[in-house]
Amino acid sequence: MNNLIKKTSFVICLFGMISGAYAQAPDFVEKLSARPEADRLRDGARHPYQVMNLLGVEEGMTVLDIGSQTGWWTLVFDAAVGQSGTIVAQGADGGVRGGPPPEYMAAMDNVEFVSGLEDVDSSSIDVAVTALNTHHGDGGRFIPYFEQIKNTLKPGGVVAVIDHIGDASIDNSRLHRMPPANIRQWIEAAGLEVVEESNLMRNNADDHTLSASDPLLGRNTDRFLFVARRPAM
Repeated sequence: MNNLIKKTSFVICLFGMISGAYAQAPDFVEKLSARPEADRLRDGARHPYQVMNLLGVEEGMTVLDIGSQTGWWTLVFDAAVGQSGTIVAQGADGGVRGGPPPEYMAAMDNVEFVSGLEDVDSSSIDVAVTALNTHHGDGGRFIPYFEQIKNTLKPGGVVAVIDHIGDASIDNSRLHRMPPANIRQWIEAAGLEVVEESNLMRNNADDHTLSASDPLLGRNTDRFLFVARRPAM
C-alpha cells in the first residue's frame, strides 16, 4: 500500500511539473539540435533551453533579439516560438561575423530584421534578450538604452540582460566586462523591475581578471543574467 501511494504521488508530481512547463513549439528541441554546429558548440555556456524556460517563451509569441549580430539567439527564438511566432532581429550581421549565412536566415519567414530599437513597434514584444551588449559605457548610455527596451515590451513583458561579469575595482572597459550592480541600477532607473538574478551562466573558474575574449576562457566567461519586467500598469 505504501509503495502504491509513493508511486501515485510520484506520477502526480511529474504531471504537475509537465503541465506547469511553458509550451514552446512542439519541435523546439529538434530545431535546437538542427542549428549550425558552430552555434551548438556554445550551448554549454549559453544554456538556450533553460533560458527559454526561465523567460517563459511560448509558441506564437513575438520576441526580440537585441544586437542580434550573428543571429545566435535569433535561431534559438525561432525554435521556441515556431512558425506561429515572430522574431524581431535588431542589428543582425547576416553572416558577416561568423553567424548563419544570409540564405539560412532568409529561409526563416517568421523573422523581421530591423536596424535600431526605435524601429521596433512600441508595446509589441513579449520577451527580449540582450546578450553581451552592455559592457562598454555608463549610466548615461545605458539608462536610455533600457528605456528603449522597455518601450518595445508589452506591459508585463520581460527582457533577459546577459553579460560578462566584472569587478568594480578592475578596468572593465579594457576587459569587456561590467559589474552586475551597475547594470541592475541602470535597469531599475529605466523603470524596469528586476524579477530574477539567475546563476544559470555563472562560472567560478573565471576570476574576472582576463579579457572576456581571452582564449584561455574559451568563450565560457562568468556571466550575469538579469530578468527584468515592464510593469503591467
